[in-house]
Amino acid sequence: MIFHKNIVKAEFIRRPNRFQAYVKLNDSEIMVHVPNTGRCREILVPRATILLREENGINRKTKYDLIAGYKGNKLINIDSQIPNKVVEEALNSGNISYFKKYKEVEREKTFGNSRFDFKLSGNGSEKCYIEVKGVTLEKKGVAMFPDAPTERGRKHLLELVEVKKSGMDAAVLFLIQMKEVRYFRPYDEMDKKFGEALRYAKDNYVQIVAYDCDVGENFIILKDEIKVQL
Repeated sequence: MIFHKNIVKAEFIRRPNRFQAYVKLNDSEIMVHVPNTGRCREILVPRATILLREENGINRKTKYDLIAGYKGNKLINIDSQIPNKVVEEALNSGNISYFKKYKEVEREKTFGNSRFDFKLSGNGSEKCYIEVKGVTLEKKGVAMFPDAPTERGRKHLLELVEVKKSGMDAAVLFLIQMKEVRYFRPYDEMDKKFGEALRYAKDNYVQIVAYDCDVGENFIILKDEIKVQL
């Protein structure tokens, strides 16, 4: 997807809470919105070059969203609203081989006690529920999730197992919001229970897939399938 709003570079200063950050733009310190509740500690470091997207909402307290940051030469998108949009674009274009047989794509559909990001429908009674997880954490070429404990994420995985047991397909797709990673794995050191739930889901035939992205300052596009190491 291409960003049609104005994108500007700035310098990161500090992040006092999950939703706010202070940055230096045109020699002035301003407050911006951070559309990601994860920690992003290896990206949002003092003096790092970051990208801001200009917003024009009437009731906004800030003019910009902090959507990406440079980690060395690697640009990492951190906007938590982006993964679903990128995946939806790829699903509608038939660019994800696992799901090509499904023709109808619906957003935000409920099964049991969970609302999943996508419900796909194919010929006849073929259905598939997909949960998308955006990945921004990378260490030495290895992409990992989560970067903060997520009980909600664990429950999603267990509910996907129930989807599979009901006779439908189920999948979790990890969208790595950067390019050029070697493989993906659960970040057990941060959330052991999530890793256990992911392996349990795999053992119960939930499809586990990961894709990286081609990321530029004004675009992000689903790129290549990445090996998942459990």
